[in-house]
Amino acid sequence: MSELVPKLRSRIFILEDDLWYSQFLSYHLSLNPDHEVQVFNAADDFLDHLHEKPNIITLDYYLPGSSGEIVLNKIMEKCPDTYILIVSGQEDISKAVDLIKQGAYDYIAKNSETKERLWSIVEKIKQHISLKQEIEELRKEVKQKYTLGKELVGSSAPIQKVFTLVEKAAGSNINVTITGETGTGKELIAKSIHQHSARSKKPFVAVNVTAIPHELLESELFGHEKGAFTGAINQHTGKFEEANGGTLFLDEIGEMDINLQSKLLRVLQEREVTRIGGKGATPIDVRILTATHKNLLEQVRKGRFREDLYYRLLGFQIHLPPLRERGHDILLIANKVLQDFCQQNNFKAKTLSGEAQKKLLQHSYPGNVRELKAIVELAAVLAENDIINADDMQLPEQVNADSGEERTLDEHIAEIVQRYLDKYNYNVLYVADKLKVGKSTIYRMIQKNEVIIRKTNIII
Repeated sequence: MSELVPKLRSRIFILEDDLWYSQFLSYHLSLNPDHEVQVFNAADDFLDHLHEKPNIITLDYYLPGSSGEIVLNKIMEKCPDTYILIVSGQEDISKAVDLIKQGAYDYIAKNSETKERLWSIVEKIKQHISLKQEIEELRKEVKQKYTLGKELVGSSAPIQKVFTLVEKAAGSNINVTITGETGTGKELIAKSIHQHSARSKKPFVAVNVTAIPHELLESELFGHEKGAFTGAINQHTGKFEEANGGTLFLDEIGEMDINLQSKLLRVLQEREVTRIGGKGATPIDVRILTATHKNLLEQVRKGRFREDLYYRLLGFQIHLPPLRERGHDILLIANKVLQDFCQQNNFKAKTLSGEAQKKLLQHSYPGNVRELKAIVELAAVLAENDIINADDMQLPEQVNADSGEERTLDEHIAEIVQRYLDKYNYNVLYVADKLKVGKSTIYRMIQKNEVIIRKTNIII
């Protein structure tokens, strides 16, 4: 993504009352032609130029006639995005900590290592600024390209074609079949169609066929009356009735039992539903959206899916491309996932380093967007600071996306806990505090062998 961001020219202000030392700092910082350096020897003159919005400021904390703390506060008030480096002859660590708590980026003592440390910190700051600028460019790109709600992100040609089809589908009442590999976001597409349709103010009801035992699916879809079968102690309203006037999304329709398919076909043909054990039919007005990762026509040929139901559901077809075919959409999605995850967990905002982005782009994502989301969220937890490096990216082994092999949320949590236990010498109390979870949660995971203790003594 480096081609999105022009080469950064850094404006650096030096506030230093010692004329010789100010020239010393200016000389070394000006060795880089991309640095625009200005020197100020008095606080008043310096403050008069803050409207020029420098990227970096080196501030002598001990200024004659003015408190460095006052100057620091004025800088933060007028230039909140500016990085402030305190440069002082007093090697006072406690003061350095106080200043950093107040908002300074770092503290440099005037000694023999000043030149090297100054250069190193300035380069690090420039990397931060560049990454922030790149993220801002990505966000602008998202706003320009993304028009289908808060969840759908992408500017690549394949996903833009999908967005066009979604807009067309939303403008009619035709049934829609959404196909694509597991994890490509089929339910998000279904929700977007509903939200942009004339039915948007009515319910959107989603049913994952694979998540409900087949013997219970009929009751879940059509409902049942009290006493209709053993265990039916109350009347139950089915999903068709819940979705009346709105949209019913049937995910993984290809997994539906062949006998239940005939009952579904009848409901679609008659546009009415009868609860199990019921005597009267209830008229329904429901738009049907379906999704599958299977080739339904092939399932028809094998006798596993009814041909008449296939053509009844087919309607408007939308195929979602796998993530590996969407190019730099990977980074757009990754940055949105990262932003959302940090906000939801009250983390300080984090950014992806260039190497981390490169690593993400090189992965093939058999689990598609769902896998990318898991990778980025785990990296956000593992990262030691606000820059996520390539080493923080834990890429899973490649699996066949059609095999149905997916990792659960519990498995991802167990991986995070295991890594922290290994890293911090199995100090359960420290890890629990670090991850903001109860120590009993970790003990329970140990008892269930969800995490492994590789030493005999642990700190509890």
